[in-house]
Amino acid sequence: MDAAPLDLEPVRVPEGARVWLVPTPVGNLGDITLRALEVLKAADAVACEDTRRTGLLLKHLGISKPLVRLDAHTMHRAGSVLERHARLAYVSDAGTPGISDPGAELVQAAVAADIPVEVLPGATAFVPALVLSGLPNARFTFEGFLPRGGRDRRERLQALAAREETSVLYESPHRLHATLLDLASACGEGRPASVTRELSKRFEETRRGPLAELAAHFADGVRGELVVVVAGRPAGDHALPGAEEPTDHAAQARAWLAGGLSVREVRDRLTGLGLRKKEAYALALAAAEEQEADDGGEAPRSPV
Repeated sequence: MDAAPLDLEPVRVPEGARVWLVPTPVGNLGDITLRALEVLKAADAVACEDTRRTGLLLKHLGISKPLVRLDAHTMHRAGSVLERHARLAYVSDAGTPGISDPGAELVQAAVAADIPVEVLPGATAFVPALVLSGLPNARFTFEGFLPRGGRDRRERLQALAAREETSVLYESPHRLHATLLDLASACGEGRPASVTRELSKRFEETRRGPLAELAAHFADGVRGELVVVVAGRPAGDHALPGAEEPTDHAAQARAWLAGGLSVREVRDRLTGLGLRKKEAYALALAAAEEQEADDGGEAPRSPV
């Protein structure tokens, strides 16, 4: 595709009432854009998720503006905030507002009030992580955060496993291991994937490999902001895990134990397949007792 000609004129900030969605760095403060700086200076006020965090950012940038809290719990106040501040800049804690962060509701309120809206290009986490993954990216689906549990989570995992394009999702550090186990169960343990953490920061890391290998690597926990990228189902491969016939959970538990997983890890994987935690633990423990009996040893007394 031919590149559009560059606009070499100085940064221009329009006059009159306006709402700007302003991306902020996801880590490295050097990623703020010149246009973002000019807009933040021109705004009457800056609305944000966390006034303390944004206050520190503005102080670092040498900008002093009134701060208004507009997060997921207070976004219902968007209309009144727009009435008080004709020229409003909105920032999330990091990255582009409205992408897995508040912001879309503010845009809707501004459009309803016939107030012009501008969204500035800038920092976001999922695009660099997608490129860093080394997986096909001509077509991809952005999942955001998966549901935490229940039927909604299982259905989203099944849909992700079935699609042929690459999938990108966000996850929190304390849920990463469980999500990688769930992805391995839904997509197959050998499905290629990557995990990028601390993007643009000092300890940035991207680890690539099969889902099972990534789950094992991050089993002891991890810190930082995370993006998970999962390869799509190979074209022409219609044999999705669990799609042909019901899973033999007991046999699966025995296979995982034979592969070196602990009872707790097997329980977590069975839970990811949709079993209740109590049922999953009973199957995992029964498989472990069977394995110990075959080996002539004592059955384990602990899930670890």
